Amino acid sequence: MFRTRRLRKTEGIRRLVRETKLSVDDFIYPLFIEEGENIETEIVSMPGIKRFSLDRISKELDEVVSLNIPAVLLFGIPSEKDDEGTETWNDDGIMQKAIRFIKKNYPSLYVITDVCFCEYTSHGHCGIIHDNDVDNDATLVNLAKQVISHAKAGVDMVAPSGMMDGTIDMIRQSLDNTGFPNLPIMAYSVKYASAFYGPFRDAADSAPTFGDRRTYQMDPSNRDEGMREATFDDQEGADILMVKPALSYLDIIRDLKNNFDRPIACYNVSGEYAMVKAAAEKGWIDGEKVMMESLLSMKRAGADIIITYFAKEAARILKTNN
Repeated sequence: MFRTRRLRKTEGIRRLVRETKLSVDDFIYPLFIEEGENIETEIVSMPGIKRFSLDRISKELDEVVSLNIPAVLLFGIPSEKDDEGTETWNDDGIMQKAIRFIKKNYPSLYVITDVCFCEYTSHGHCGIIHDNDVDNDATLVNLAKQVISHAKAGVDMVAPSGMMDGTIDMIRQSLDNTGFPNLPIMAYSVKYASAFYGPFRDAADSAPTFGDRRTYQMDPSNRDEGMREATFDDQEGADILMVKPALSYLDIIRDLKNNFDRPIACYNVSGEYAMVKAAAEKGWIDGEKVMMESLLSMKRAGADIIITYFAKEAARILKTNN
């Protein structure tokens, strides 16, 4: 008789044959940085996650560094918005200030910036609006301005999230032609028009004032289309390919892992975080165990990198266990 239970009998043998291992080295921690002073506001729909002004963020960054989390992903919340999101390429804007602040005071942290417009536009969409929809090619021109401004501020990596066709090609050429050929791009390659983003829109003040984002973000029904999107980004020069959201799209993560010779990232998004937190608060689940099992499932599916609001909590558990 085959007895597979022999290799499950004790913790020692389980450790020896464990196929997938989670590490703090897998994590990127998202940060919301708001323009202004003396701001430290908890996001109601994301317990434990806050918006910070730069003068109040040091304690948070100290903790990130002490937990040995290698990287942060920055989202800027400006005090002024307009139709085009011109603050995104303001060299003295909140994102640019944040990059300089972190690189100066926390040089060990790897700084990645979200490159998009939804937090900066008065209408909440991810680019310039023409005829009641986002104009793809006009938006690309402004994306180039944004990434060059981030590059000049000293960012380590840019992560364009708007799902405009031709984004990676435009950004790669713009960086190469302005003296930043070594700046890598993490592409939001397969980003779905998901209901799991709700709490993020509270966090970043980025809900659209009309319509939705289904003309540029992907239909959750589509799997093969994700491969096409990732293929375009791969060919255009992306260094890392990302799937967003993570937990409901583990099959897509595995598809990318099986088909591309590049690091694969996933974004464990705000709604996935909020559901675990809400159920744990009710006492319906063991929040820590569900958190760790969920993160492990993303790693097992093929993610080399996990962007997660759980990064600090998971890092503490991993540190204790080790």
